[in-house]
Amino acid sequence: MSDDILHLLAEQRILAALENGEFDNLPGKGKPLPPENLAFVPSDRRAAYKILRNAGQLPVEMDLKKEITALEQSLADNPPGEQRRLISRKLNEKTTIFNILMEKQRRK
Repeated sequence: MSDDILHLLAEQRILAALENGEFDNLPGKGKPLPPENLAFVPSDRRAAYKILRNAGQLPVEMDLKKEITALEQSLADNPPGEQRRLISRKLNEKTTIFNILMEKQRRK
């Protein structure tokens, strides 16, 4: 199929779904989208990162950032002790790798 035919087919299906009310009760309807934290991504690469993310293909830096965020939350949720020390160590490792990658990006 050509791109034009696929485009028309997609548009027809979207219009039919609108008419059938399939988009009426979606979560978050009428609310703004949550802000994206792409501050660590150079401005000239943000559009490419968004496209990759929407395609389910995150760059290494974004995967690391997600892991770092999850580890930070896990650290906050765990009481002091051995588990917290392990999480902290892993967080430090991931943060160091992330910072090295970002420094390489800045130098390019």
